Amino acid sequence: MEPTTPFSRRIFLQQGVTLASLVGTIPWFVQQSAVGMLSADARVSSQAGVPEDRILVVVQMSGGNDGLNSVVPFGSDDYYRARPQIGIAAPGKENGALALDQKAGVGLHPNLKGLKDLYDDGKLAVVQGVGYPNPNRSHFASMDIWHTAQRSGRGDGWIGRYVDCTCNGSPAADAQVAIGRSAPLAMIGTTAKPVSFEDARLFQWMGKELPGSLERPYDQMNRAGPLGGVDPGSQAAFLMRTALDAQLSSDRIRTAIGRTPLVAYPGSRLATQLRAVGAMIRDDLNTRVYYVSQTGFDTHSNQQGAHGNLMRELSEAIVAFQADLKAQGNDSRVVTMVFSEFGRRVKQNASGGTDHGTAAPMFVLGSPVKGGLHGEHPSMTDLDNGDLKFTTDFRSVYATILDKWMVAPSKTVLGGAYPALKFLRT
Repeated sequence: MEPTTPFSRRIFLQQGVTLASLVGTIPWFVQQSAVGMLSADARVSSQAGVPEDRILVVVQMSGGNDGLNSVVPFGSDDYYRARPQIGIAAPGKENGALALDQKAGVGLHPNLKGLKDLYDDGKLAVVQGVGYPNPNRSHFASMDIWHTAQRSGRGDGWIGRYVDCTCNGSPAADAQVAIGRSAPLAMIGTTAKPVSFEDARLFQWMGKELPGSLERPYDQMNRAGPLGGVDPGSQAAFLMRTALDAQLSSDRIRTAIGRTPLVAYPGSRLATQLRAVGAMIRDDLNTRVYYVSQTGFDTHSNQQGAHGNLMRELSEAIVAFQADLKAQGNDSRVVTMVFSEFGRRVKQNASGGTDHGTAAPMFVLGSPVKGGLHGEHPSMTDLDNGDLKFTTDFRSVYATILDKWMVAPSKTVLGGAYPALKFLRT
């Protein structure tokens, strides 16, 4: 039986080759499932009402970003008493903070000039005091809490649950893409699994890597299409066609990333990752969520120089990415969320650094964002054993993005209801 479902030209061009690689080599019911995933006017099989052209980009600052030196409470004398050597100077002084709100006494690290421009343009939301009850100061445990959106840190990832929830159990293979050495827990769902790679040049499936018994027929299939001497209904044919689909997907991603971007990107690792994301968005992949990371934020000693460089890299990479999206005409489709697993302690340590803390700011940016300060900056005097008390639950940020941007039921995805924030224009 041949599939009769009509395809739009755009969907056929995007996914028809992958579907064609399935025909004649897998059971009929699997073919029908594939056809269902490619129904007309669908980018990804999903529930009605889900805006499939919207994209979320997640930037993870690994190691525990120092929130107090990122969003600086320059109006607080207690801040400078706690950080006599590493505190960021007030606006107007040498290497002073970039004022966001003089009355509130809050500004950005001086190396976040690009983010300040986005803020002034109304495209950067600074969400203050983000954390969760009974904070955990372990990198691994706290990151698991952020990734699962569960206080236990156990279970599927919140992004994976989102994909499971909105794709009717049949998410497209490239619904979520992570760039890094391993896929983050946040993207692991019951059904949903992300595409993950560190270097697009190595993201490929080579026939010679298959076991010797499959190497020759795979090579035939790859070069000629039909499988000589292989039963079309066999498991071997099914596995080899799956391998071909993986190759086709990797070929498309590598081709996209190989194109010259519309703007110049810096040479940092984060900028390289965001350049790849920009290329995939430009190529109009089915991907709804992209995930990148920046490392080096565990600044226990000699913090000033290291953290300042990280702030510069973050700002320059994001500014280039936003410029790329605008040049593509895709800036209205993308919201970027920047977070870290925890902040740092209020008081500097004896090594000119800071130790693991609790609450810290998050950044949410893009053309769809309602810029400004959101939430309340934590008190610098009402502390919890030397740490800031959080004022905004991070799951409220997730819930706002899920409900307002991704148009997914946050209560179902997060396992509970959390107050919405007002950092989106939608």
